[in-house]
Amino acid sequence: MPKIKAAVAHEFGKPLKVEDVILRSPVNNEVEVTLGAVAICHSDISYMEGAWGGFLPAVYGHEASGKISNIGDNIEGLAIGDRVVVTLIRSCGNCMNCKQGQPTICMTEYDGTNGPLKTSNGGTLMQAMACGAFAEKVVVDKSQIVKVSSKISYEAAALMACGVITGIGAVVNAAKIKPGQDVIVIGAGGVGLNAIQGARLAGARRIIAVDLSEEKLNMAIEFGATDGILGTKGSPWKLAKEKLGGGADAVFVSVGAVAVYDTAPLYLAQGGQVVMLGMTKTNELATFKPVNLAAASQKLVGSKMGDTVIERDIPWIADLYLQNRLKLDELISKKWKLDQINEAIFDTKSGSAKRNLIVFN
Repeated sequence: MPKIKAAVAHEFGKPLKVEDVILRSPVNNEVEVTLGAVAICHSDISYMEGAWGGFLPAVYGHEASGKISNIGDNIEGLAIGDRVVVTLIRSCGNCMNCKQGQPTICMTEYDGTNGPLKTSNGGTLMQAMACGAFAEKVVVDKSQIVKVSSKISYEAAALMACGVITGIGAVVNAAKIKPGQDVIVIGAGGVGLNAIQGARLAGARRIIAVDLSEEKLNMAIEFGATDGILGTKGSPWKLAKEKLGGGADAVFVSVGAVAVYDTAPLYLAQGGQVVMLGMTKTNELATFKPVNLAAASQKLVGSKMGDTVIERDIPWIADLYLQNRLKLDELISKKWKLDQINEAIFDTKSGSAKRNLIVFN
């Protein structure tokens, strides 16, 4: 079987090792994609550090793009050479959630240990998040990819696979923000900046970014925030309410920090909603007073991958980008090679990056 280079996790919390692995050819409903770029997402880092458990050895990476290089059986509408976005949203199309237009919560489980990857000696290797995209190539289900214009670079296309659809989708799909509503986004990293862009596209009246970094607040303004508040200043929810003249219609939490979830309801107006994007560690618990939420008709709303339907949302987002109505290139902090992946991960963990990318020749 053909071998490719991949960055493999052998121990939680340890550097990845770039090594040869076996990638089998695509079979029924599968497509092989030779990658052009893959982004470093904090979800990958959380998995690599053992925050959510999982099987090892594993190949992580799930925010990718490339061109189709091989096709299995039962594939229509796609051809070798097509440029595609590769996502982790694997959907069966037949379960109740898929039939109701909710592919991000498909009920058909995928066992990545029996996927297309093997170690160089034929041992079990986890295709993490149904992608395994810290590698030269991937073999994924056809439900995970969307064709995009060749006018879009691999780097920009990769960003649409996770951070962009998660942020924008949380606003337009999960929260259904209406023109004139007020929005607060806590965390101005890659996902938060896209929630800000989504709020601007949805016609929000005021968009307040909250972050611990002045630099990131300045970036948030560039991406469409009307105001920025340092999270280190006293009670930031009070400052936000002063700027809004009241509470927010929606607070988007884009960081996986329990302390942020504890205070998020304090930003809300009556009838408002906390939209949960940031993923905490498995065993961490947030605290809030249910009586306050109930009395004010407030909501806690989960949003996995922005409740995205990729066949609908990615073409829309791609078209906005081609019209210069959406920032994608500006999200890219640095570009690295596969053998520099541990440096890219370290830089991402520093908190200063919007999105770091691994690029392939």
